[in-house]
Amino acid sequence: MAGKPVLHYLNSRGRMELIRWLLAAAGVEFEEKFIKSPEDMEKLKNDGVLMFQQVPMVEMDGMKLVQTRAILNYIASKYDLYGKDMKERALIDMYTEGLVDLLEMIWSPLLCPPQEKDAKIALLKDRTVNRYLPVFENVLKSHGQDYLVGNRLSRADIHLLEILIYIEELDASLLATFPLLRALKTKISNLPNVKKFLQPGSQRKPPITEQCMKEIRKIFK
Repeated sequence: MAGKPVLHYLNSRGRMELIRWLLAAAGVEFEEKFIKSPEDMEKLKNDGVLMFQQVPMVEMDGMKLVQTRAILNYIASKYDLYGKDMKERALIDMYTEGLVDLLEMIWSPLLCPPQEKDAKIALLKDRTVNRYLPVFENVLKSHGQDYLVGNRLSRADIHLLEILIYIEELDASLLATFPLLRALKTKISNLPNVKKFLQPGSQRKPPITEQCMKEIRKIFK
């Protein structure tokens, strides 16, 4: 019997959080080995387990998987969260790539110089309500189904839920004019595996703070 996947990353959200969400939604238990210092990161590089000398890295099914999208594609395929055919997979890919673009914008205020932070947040709010969320609201409206693709749970729904929670953390009023997205958020949040992941004490990580960013920069110096 194969062991649990082992996730190598910092004890923070970052690029591994998408992977944690997807494994949790699939009902897959996993272990984590946290990178706590520059020395920990250097050891992984020197051990030759990081193909491109970057994390995240996931040990799973006898492989050492790297590159976030490749890891997510593997997990989604293995646990039937990637559509029933090529057309559904294409839709899932389009939706998730759009969500990744929005996620990059959500991270940007933490990564920019302090004097640019307010402008980054203002742009993020504008793009959230005028570019990204309308797409997903209209998708749900167009087919009248409970999920984004094929009327069943896919990685696109899981990633969307994660993003909606991040948006709510930023400013809950941004979701006010998107009733179908709020309904989807409630529905998926109450799926047993997801509900468990949302409980206190799970392996879900809290929002990244300025202090956390300082620690991250030290490790990836």
